[in-house]
Amino acid sequence: MSSKLFQLIKVGKMTLQNRVVLAPMSRMRASKAHVPHLPIENDYYVQRAHTPGTFLVSEATFIAAKAGGMDHAPGIWSDEQIEVWKQARIHVLPPVFPLSKFHQITDAVHEKGCFIYCQLWALGRAGIPEILDREGFPYVSAGQIKEYPGIYAQAALNAVKAGFDGVEINGALGHLMDQFTRDAANTRTDEYGGSVKNRARFPLEVVEAVVKAVGAERTAYRISPWNGWQDMNMKEPKPTFAHLVSQIKSRHPDLAYLHIIEPRIFGNFDRETVGADEENDFIRAIWALKTLIAAGGYNRQTAMEAADKSSDLIAFGRHFVSNPDLVLRLQKDVPLNPYKRELFYLADYHPEGYTDYPFAEA
Repeated sequence: MSSKLFQLIKVGKMTLQNRVVLAPMSRMRASKAHVPHLPIENDYYVQRAHTPGTFLVSEATFIAAKAGGMDHAPGIWSDEQIEVWKQARIHVLPPVFPLSKFHQITDAVHEKGCFIYCQLWALGRAGIPEILDREGFPYVSAGQIKEYPGIYAQAALNAVKAGFDGVEINGALGHLMDQFTRDAANTRTDEYGGSVKNRARFPLEVVEAVVKAVGAERTAYRISPWNGWQDMNMKEPKPTFAHLVSQIKSRHPDLAYLHIIEPRIFGNFDRETVGADEENDFIRAIWALKTLIAAGGYNRQTAMEAADKSSDLIAFGRHFVSNPDLVLRLQKDVPLNPYKRELFYLADYHPEGYTDYPFAEA
């Protein structure tokens, strides 16, 4: 009998043929105007749609220009961005590529029998000051934050218009949602700061707005309770994240999934040591019987064990970077290509370390 990792599961409105997920990873191959570069971004996602019925989550994608602060990450706020995610535009493509590669990104993934969500992203205080200054966007003021649930909702609508099957709200790794959730960053004295309930208020407002825009079955949320990346360490994250997750579950029982990062990950690196009390079982207990994706440092054996124990889906990042046919390799226990960390974030139009990893021999 095969592992549950390779068995069918229904997630939101999708019926997947396996439980291996492409984790959302910034790859910095978009233009400086935050428009996906074609055809390499199309090729990247289509390559990883190698096995029909696989679920892909896009790289973190800015919801608005003012939500950014980092070069070469894609966006989903402009007509041009929506069109490029959805439909290739021949005049922006390098002439060295054959016309047969001018595909629509999301439609091309669907043609391979796979599914794709757009991860919605806002940097908040993690934005690079020099870039914010250059682009004329100051840090978000206390009053301006009221605009953001609506901005997220519009980005979700744009993503669906661009052909995505749904959206995942990035509430992890020290970015805007996480900054409100954590007392390490949130020192506000208004209704968004102080108590656990107040610090969860803004993320819950964003989830509510996105669900109203595109539906709960097209909406997901990502968290990283134990990840102190970007000076976000909490002495005791359990009460905060227990409240947040329980509220999401009770308010939106049909949410597509919850995506959780394991404690052994710090940013995009593995931690050398993990405290005995640092575990995500408390989240699994709250989210019981609901769809959960777990990410962070999994290999073939641990992924199969986790899927068989809890029916979780398992997201792979680094191994999916270097193995576009990862699902097949895991199924058949084929050795993996090693990834090249130094090529993860080559800005702008660079196929190296992006679309040039070999497939396993048939």
